[in-house]
Amino acid sequence: MAARSPRRKNDALTLGGVQVIPGERKTIDLEVGKLYTHSAVTMPVQVLCGHQAGPVLFVSAAIHGDELNGVEIIRRLLKVPALKRLKGTLIAVPIVNLHGFINQSRYLPDRRDLNRSFPGSDKGSLAGRVAHLFMHEIVQRCTHGIDLHTGAIHRSNLPQIRANLDDPETLELAKAFGTPVVLNSDLRDGSLREAAGKIGIPVLLYEAGEALRFDELAIRGGVQGILRVMRRLNMLPKSVKQQAFDPIVARTSNWVRASQGGIFRAAVKQGERVTKDQTVLGIVSDPFGESEVEIRAPFSGIIIGQLHLPLVNEGEALFHIARFNRTDIAAENIETYQETLESEVYPYLG
Repeated sequence: MAARSPRRKNDALTLGGVQVIPGERKTIDLEVGKLYTHSAVTMPVQVLCGHQAGPVLFVSAAIHGDELNGVEIIRRLLKVPALKRLKGTLIAVPIVNLHGFINQSRYLPDRRDLNRSFPGSDKGSLAGRVAHLFMHEIVQRCTHGIDLHTGAIHRSNLPQIRANLDDPETLELAKAFGTPVVLNSDLRDGSLREAAGKIGIPVLLYEAGEALRFDELAIRGGVQGILRVMRRLNMLPKSVKQQAFDPIVARTSNWVRASQGGIFRAAVKQGERVTKDQTVLGIVSDPFGESEVEIRAPFSGIIIGQLHLPLVNEGEALFHIARFNRTDIAAENIETYQETLESEVYPYLG
């Protein structure tokens, strides 16, 4: 019988000048700056350092301050009993954009988008300084990352993973997360994914739900997806439950826009299959109903994002449709995914 390889003790991690040794769990406040009142603004971080060595994973939320699902996902994640058997280190950052979170705003006070400001600079704008702090203190200490997002105000997203699927390791982790849809997404200039990718750290972006709202299924899916990734990375013991399906990968997606301004009435819902030129997505009309225009699907696919505001301007993005070779399989995956999340009991909701 071959001898077992010896278990290697985990390394301590120092963050913000605070050391976390193997077996410890600490909350650390990283100072972002000061308010007009001279009160400090801090980025709260919780570090769980396992006894045994393993990957270092960061999970972040509220890079856009009005995207709340991720904050709740991380709260529930930190209550999971299996974390007591953690290998490696988990760094949880539930609120990256403190200024935006307090003001219920996507942006920082300088009106900059934090997710277009990476890797940042310690001498740059407020957004640049926050981005630099996050890169320097969090990302550069990690081997992998998961960044949690939602749709914008009045727009919701079907649970989906967006990632650079041309990287084999990222593709493997994206599939392990277990959303019904995995979308190949180009790296955007100034994004966290781009900055992390340049230093060799694969990052998954989880999109689900709507800004300033809790979406229960999106939250449950986020918690379970992170746990699946951690099991794939051997940070947690394997689960007896098996994933019900393999996610369908979409290489392209596009928004369908309003051809005229007016009152918008949707005829389909998120997650539905649509057929090119046949499916009526909705109708845009004037308040009297004298001028009505049907919006038809320009191509076949699955609706993965949707506008919920009935008032639209010409050119407004209405539906986000992902293209698949087999839309029937994608639709089955979505139905199975939703049924599974609805039926499962979560003991760590409180």
